[in-house]
Amino acid sequence: MLQKYAQDLKKEFAGYNAKGLLSDVMAGLTVAAVALPLALAFGVSSGASAASGLLTAIVAGAIIALLGGAFYQISGPTGAMAAILTSVVAQYGLNGVFQATFLAGILLVIAGLFKLGRLTAFIPMPVITGFTSGIAVIIALGQVDNFFGVTSIEGSAIQKVGGYFTHGFDPNWTAVAIGFFVVLFMVFFPKKWNSVVPASLVAIILATAASMLLKLPVNTVGEIPSSLMLPQRLDLLSLDLNTLSGLLAPAISIAALGMVESLLCGASASRMTGVKLDNDRELLAQGIGNILTPLFGGIPATAAIARTSVAVKSGARTRLTGVFHALFLLISMLALGPVMGQIPLCALAGVLMVTAWRMNEWKTIRYIFSKKFKGAILKFLVTMAATILFDLTVAILLGIVVSLVLLAVRQSELQVNYEDVLPHRLAAPDALLAHRAENARVVYITGSILFSNTQMIEEIGQQVSGFSSVIFSMRGVSYMDISGAQAFLDLLRQLQNQQAQGFLCGVSPSVRQMMDRSGITQQAGEKAFYWSVEQALTQDEPTPAPYLQTAVKN
Repeated sequence: MLQKYAQDLKKEFAGYNAKGLLSDVMAGLTVAAVALPLALAFGVSSGASAASGLLTAIVAGAIIALLGGAFYQISGPTGAMAAILTSVVAQYGLNGVFQATFLAGILLVIAGLFKLGRLTAFIPMPVITGFTSGIAVIIALGQVDNFFGVTSIEGSAIQKVGGYFTHGFDPNWTAVAIGFFVVLFMVFFPKKWNSVVPASLVAIILATAASMLLKLPVNTVGEIPSSLMLPQRLDLLSLDLNTLSGLLAPAISIAALGMVESLLCGASASRMTGVKLDNDRELLAQGIGNILTPLFGGIPATAAIARTSVAVKSGARTRLTGVFHALFLLISMLALGPVMGQIPLCALAGVLMVTAWRMNEWKTIRYIFSKKFKGAILKFLVTMAATILFDLTVAILLGIVVSLVLLAVRQSELQVNYEDVLPHRLAAPDALLAHRAENARVVYITGSILFSNTQMIEEIGQQVSGFSSVIFSMRGVSYMDISGAQAFLDLLRQLQNQQAQGFLCGVSPSVRQMMDRSGITQQAGEKAFYWSVEQALTQDEPTPAPYLQTAVKN
């Protein structure tokens, strides 16, 4: 893996010059402008602090960029992580977040070493869309406190909202006004200007300036440290097995989310750049980044599609773009810390409200609902509801279980059609073949022959009773399990007991292999296998299909 990493670096920096360096610097500056308000907002929304979010973008952003699976990945805190961390903070405090992040980093390193980078390919699209929408709902609900300037009970986003009905709801209308201003500003900010300067950054600057000049009574971010080592951070000596065992479940959720977000981000960016992401190396980089970040006082990090796409569109050439983005954030923290400390929390809440709305994959959602894909709609709704009510790990597992159940149901659908052979329409070359076609029925089977549809195989015997020749067209059969093979073997025995001949046509290599192993080939005989129904009716000796000959040679 190290050798491949060195080769990729050599290829990445081949012909690198001052022009490429300037391109990376400018792209890094642009990404930093986008990342700054998001890092502060996600730090607050996670239950930690704005400083933790900013530090995560700096430390993880630089480390993961240097070690990552492709030059374009930009990592930092994300809203999806915030959805998990709020419950961890409520139960274990901020130190629990640090320990869970550390554990998640180890799990990601293990996943990278065991080359598990392809696992995300087995998560269906509606499941991914569902938990993304569920996370968006959690982020929005989690910002109600800051947006309206109220204080609710501790707990999950749902519990907080429930607390408003039991403990009252008294909004700070000044905070509400600022929050709405930020939302409206981001929504109506011209797109052509947004490519030059992010709307979220301009909105935060204006809201902060108004708050400071008018001395508005709203809660602010608070102190931004001037050091990379935050006062509250992970102390390795404080780790104990009892706490770690309790944090294993959220650590798995953080690692799973980090894996899914990073690899999906990489897949999207690879389509934009034409450069393939090394999934396993990306997992290693994410793991190392998340192991080190809590030692500085940071929260979990993962690759973010918003920042990554900005980097690509801004002309990023190498992984130095991610390093420069982290460097510019560090300069901002050191130079503008006192000003950033005055940012109203309601303004950050406004940014997150818009971010939550935009992170929904609306194009995909409209597609599956407008086309009325019932299975996809069910997967989407189940995953979204599970994300909101439980957690990400449960949501993904439920989504995959529902997907597998629906797949099993669809795979069990077996179509069997019948057609009588009309001998006068055939130009049979001899009397033997004429006799074969004289009292024949063709059985067209489409689908997989499985344990769940063996009854349909058994019913074929009733439909072909009285025919002297039964020709099975099996070109549409892609799979046969042992239960299906046993039922088919019994059907052939039944035909032979009735003095009827059975012919098997268009059998695929994988199905033929199961027939060989299960005894169907021996029962039917080698001469019963034909390439097509037409061949079975017009040729005395079968000619193997080309793909069957290839399979035998291999």
